[in-house]
Amino acid sequence: MSPRTRTPRTPPARPSRVRIIAGVWRSRIVTFPAEPGLRPTPDRVRETLFNWLGQDLTGKRCLDLFAGSGALGFEALSRGASEVVMVERSRSVAAALRESAARLDAHGFRLVVGDALHFLAAPGGGQFDIVFVDPPYGSGLVAEVLPRLPGVLARGAAVYVESDAAVGVDRPWRVRKHGRAGAVHYHLLEMGDHGDQGCLPGDV
Repeated sequence: MSPRTRTPRTPPARPSRVRIIAGVWRSRIVTFPAEPGLRPTPDRVRETLFNWLGQDLTGKRCLDLFAGSGALGFEALSRGASEVVMVERSRSVAAALRESAARLDAHGFRLVVGDALHFLAAPGGGQFDIVFVDPPYGSGLVAEVLPRLPGVLARGAAVYVESDAAVGVDRPWRVRKHGRAGAVHYHLLEMGDHGDQGCLPGDV
């Protein structure tokens, strides 16, 4: 190799993008780093989820335990949620979430940089009406998170779980809604006896 020959530099990966579907920020773009395992909930799945939850989340307090791109949390804020707490352990991803919140002028946005299980174990987090649980596929974190959730749930709370396989639950949990889009399984859970009517309209 000639001394003057240089190995071409690999250009830095371009940020990935996701579009907010509805609400006050409809069609606004959120960017996030192209990190391994970071995958936003697909548009089709988010649309179905927020049909389940109701389009207007005014006054709802939400927790996004594995925030990643922030697609679920920003979608909730766009639809009127009073507060969304996003938990993200990656500092580079957390920095992108801060930047997105600043661009959107997102009131009610709160970021916790740390581990989701540690957040659930810490006192003083308050109670939430909606919790998003969308950990990396194959991590086994859904099974670890669910037993720790009751202490942070408001009465009648809904829990969204996304995974690469159908989730089976035992009491006091029940699956109120379940869908599949390709390899993505998505569920809406709630707590309560299986004989209750529940807070969500209808079963799948």
